[in-house]
Amino acid sequence: MNVQQLIKALRELPPGATVLLEGDAGYSPLGGISLQEGEGGMPDEVILLPDMTPD
Repeated sequence: MNVQQLIKALRELPPGATVLLEGDAGYSPLGGISLQEGEGGMPDEVILLPDMTPD
């Protein structure tokens, strides 16, 4: 999935919904977004970061 596809999918969802990341330990709220610039001809990558605030 690329950024354009992600934005399109998100537009179809309720704007007030919480974004969660699914992982081995369960679900974590989305805490941030990071851009990893591609090198050597590799494409840029967007990394979704979990919220690391203690419960």
